[in-house]
Amino acid sequence: MIPVHVTIIMDGNGRWAQQQGKERLFGHNVGAESVRACCEFAVEKGIKFLSLFAFSEENWDRPMSEIEGLMTLMLDSILGERETFRKNNIRFRVIGDRSKLPEKLIANIDEVQKETEDNKVLTLIIMLSYSGKWDIIQAAKKYAADVILANKNGNENFKLDNDLFSSYLSTCGIPDPDLLIRTSGEQRLSNYMLWQCAYTEFYYTEVLWPDFRKNEFQIALECFNNRERRYGKIK
Repeated sequence: MIPVHVTIIMDGNGRWAQQQGKERLFGHNVGAESVRACCEFAVEKGIKFLSLFAFSEENWDRPMSEIEGLMTLMLDSILGERETFRKNNIRFRVIGDRSKLPEKLIANIDEVQKETEDNKVLTLIIMLSYSGKWDIIQAAKKYAADVILANKNGNENFKLDNDLFSSYLSTCGIPDPDLLIRTSGEQRLSNYMLWQCAYTEFYYTEVLWPDFRKNEFQIALECFNNRERRYGKIK
């Protein structure tokens, strides 16, 4: 069984670089090759959605030199993969709080999203300046605004349920992840897709992200296929 949506917390770039006696940013650069390999693998396997946790809201507290390097790497990667997106029929999306992102990066994100919006084989989602709590809060604000508007228009039956609240999340239209992979041995969610991962299967590996390639992805899929997903029910 192939999961529809796989999400990955790409962890361990800095530690991998330190093991090589290099600066942390070197690990992020090599990690970009793992992104390419995983995209290719997802297309080969028929995975429809691949989301990657690239930069969290908390990451803004890192040293400015690392942040600037990551933003430059992100910009170069987006522009450098345009032909790959076209050839492999990949739709590109970025989700997160844009308020702190460089204007040039935002402009290029919008441009590539527009170019790829009709691609169908795989949707690649980069979670950038994202956190699960931010997502829930912004959804709650949107809902509250709609309730106020509905009440002004005499509609007092604007009731909230799971489906309605999900429609306010930044991931609206994207199925919840079937499988979450986290590299580098860390075993926590780190404020990531807190609502969406309610029934996601988790897979943790000691492999650091720059070493995570197609073979490691295949092992994660095999582990996923050995799980019995009951969603709280009895089968």
